[in-house]
Amino acid sequence: MNNNFILVLNCGSSSLKFSLINPKNGATLLSGLAERLLSEQAIIKIKYNGEKEQHLIPVPFDHQSAVLCLVEHLKQLHLIDCITAIGHRVVHGGENYCQPTLINDDVKTAIEKLARLAPLHNPANLTGIIAAEAAFPTLKQVAIFDTAFHQTMPEKAYIYGIPYALYKQHGIRRYGFHGTSHYFVAQQAANILNKPLAQCSFISAHLGNGCSIAAIKDGKSVDTSLGMTPLEGVMMGTRSGDIDPGIIFHLINQLNYSVQDVDNMLNKQSGLLGVSGISNDCRTIETAYIEDHNVRAALALEVFCYRIAKAIASFTASLTVLDGIIFTGGIGENSDIIREKILAQLSLLNFTVDDEANLAMRFGKSGLISSEGSRSAWVIATNEEWVIAEQTFQLLNQES
Repeated sequence: MNNNFILVLNCGSSSLKFSLINPKNGATLLSGLAERLLSEQAIIKIKYNGEKEQHLIPVPFDHQSAVLCLVEHLKQLHLIDCITAIGHRVVHGGENYCQPTLINDDVKTAIEKLARLAPLHNPANLTGIIAAEAAFPTLKQVAIFDTAFHQTMPEKAYIYGIPYALYKQHGIRRYGFHGTSHYFVAQQAANILNKPLAQCSFISAHLGNGCSIAAIKDGKSVDTSLGMTPLEGVMMGTRSGDIDPGIIFHLINQLNYSVQDVDNMLNKQSGLLGVSGISNDCRTIETAYIEDHNVRAALALEVFCYRIAKAIASFTASLTVLDGIIFTGGIGENSDIIREKILAQLSLLNFTVDDEANLAMRFGKSGLISSEGSRSAWVIATNEEWVIAEQTFQLLNQES
């Protein structure tokens, strides 16, 4: 068997997503998820050869235990020897990491320091790296940073209107996230147009529980909606997105919220969940809207779509040409309702939706959803894991 497969790890605070991928064509040999880590309900789900299996993860139910479980299954399936390297998704790379990077002690220290900018993500990413190093001591480990694609943004796009010293001394600026996803779908759209990515300009909308919009000019990110943290920008599943900063002072000074209360509310109790009062899951809200005519569900969807359309329209200021809009992510790929509502508010930019095509582009299908005579709008299923595998493989070839 080909021994050039890359094991891609995406480590969350209580989960570990993994895929064994051929970096040349994106074919996935094995994939799965370890979830509910750090609890007695910790399980690992593995999909291989069309078969699915599930197992309990032993004490102490942590990421290291999950990786060891995975290693054991890879050995049983005789797949361990086909792994050539480990590629890690790392959320925040700051300003210093704009390329795939071979992991060493300095890189791990930097990831740890950058946890102050991504406290929910970088510590978990580092945990996954340490667990993988222990399980695969002879293999090279590569970090692919979510923020890297956006490092081409001009200063005017990433500087906030606050004292400049805060940027120079503390790194407070826009960084952006979902970079791997935005890069992948832009490359796929360029392939559809049969043009080099460097000759293409798009606005991509990665819509899931976390959402971000990116302006891509001549193949490079020139602006994006997420900021220093993944809280800025459009409304999301549980995150507020943009609000008047004065609201924070009002909550603390007038309504006696603690700083932690505000942090929790804006990150975990807002967005679709906060407005609808039902769920952060768009599917649940759509069902309440369509079947129950729930007024709050309708409002949540309207606010969500309006804010995304407004962000897309604003990003045209970053471009001189617009080849089209790309929808991706769990909601972007699967919700014809959300896409239709967004495009309906962009008629001034000459977007009209083809209802039949829009309905058909779901569940992993990619293609054009705009009508004849309209500016192009596509649904493109993202594949961040393939990008991580491909970039890991390319770095190893450069090193050798």
